[in-house]
Amino acid sequence: VQLVESGGGLVQAGGSLRLSCAASGTIFSRNHLAWYRQAPGKQRELVARIINTGLTNYGGSLKGRFTISRDNAKNTVYLQMNSLKPEDTGVYYCNLHDILDTREYWGQGTQVTVSS
Repeated sequence: VQLVESGGGLVQAGGSLRLSCAASGTIFSRNHLAWYRQAPGKQRELVARIINTGLTNYGGSLKGRFTISRDNAKNTVYLQMNSLKPEDTGVYYCNLHDILDTREYWGQGTQVTVSS
């Protein structure tokens, strides 16, 4: 399984970014997908998760600013991030949970930097 993230970058506070994560080597539609992030000096934390039925949940108080979605036809999961804040800065990782072998797979991460 390979996960390739894209869409990170530098944005001013209040701006938006959309992250994408393309998966290969798995039957994408059966799996659960998630985005995590890790800020400098902090632990990796859940941003959002979308399971194979489409049900979503969000970490902390991110719901309302962030939206996770998936396109099974494109084997891609997205994270739309609006009203970005400097505290959203970090490396964002795509995660795939294979429901058959229960293994976790990670992308290489994409840097998001929000300037004040």
